[in-house]
Amino acid sequence: MELHDQPAPKLKAPPGTTDCHIHVYDEKLPLAPTATFKPPHATVEEYMEVRKLLGIDRTVVVQPTAYGKDNTLLLDTMKKIGPSARGVVVVDETTTDAEFERLNKLGVRGLRFFMFFPAGVLGWDIIEPMAARLAEIGWSITFQMDGRTFPDYEATINRLKCNVVIDHTGKFLEPVTTDSAAFKSLLRILDNDKRWIKLAAPYETSKKGPPYYDDVGALAKALVKHAPDRTVWASNFPHPNFKPKHAWMLDMLLDWVPDEKTRHKVLVDNPARLYGY
Repeated sequence: MELHDQPAPKLKAPPGTTDCHIHVYDEKLPLAPTATFKPPHATVEEYMEVRKLLGIDRTVVVQPTAYGKDNTLLLDTMKKIGPSARGVVVVDETTTDAEFERLNKLGVRGLRFFMFFPAGVLGWDIIEPMAARLAEIGWSITFQMDGRTFPDYEATINRLKCNVVIDHTGKFLEPVTTDSAAFKSLLRILDNDKRWIKLAAPYETSKKGPPYYDDVGALAKALVKHAPDRTVWASNFPHPNFKPKHAWMLDMLLDWVPDEKTRHKVLVDNPARLYGY
């Protein structure tokens, strides 16, 4: 579906609305050896059209697995978007303090840990020391794994000293129910005031599908109720391997977060605190 054929969202995004997770891809760039799929060609110019359609004012660009630790395209994308952009990069334990300072000045505010291998290039062995470094400079970890294993890693996640943003409504690959041990583990993790949850990409895990992705939606509603001051939202543009309507990624919040004041927190206030807007 071309963008001009896409409907505008029913939800009018309030000023300062932040899209907390997008990727861009360039088909001319070589893929990292660890890449597990060929991503779609998706440019920053295309994203900015989507941003205009949805009424988004701020964007967090996240390093995709396709390019490993080469953040060149991400930094170029942030430069094109301008001051309303923040970035989440992939760098390792060899990164110097000077390089962290340089990236910080460019608007980077986070480090991505993607715990699906080989695509994820940073492992559990460095997450605690890296979290300690990030805490010192005010960055967060953007964190994604199979949520069904939260009980196995709960203690490790609890030890991380920086803010941790858990992706994709927990990314429970079945998905699970709200009374499952795995979901209860996530709720306990979110009792820490440095732990955040991101509502995004229900199509990746839902078995019920659109319009409301009710199985993932039930989890989202419980998470918002549990941590309304540390919930954020993302479009997940360009939805690799899926073709949802862009507007629906925003309009889902009419069902998932029906209270307008809470929705303002999710879209504006919470990401502003987390990413330093």
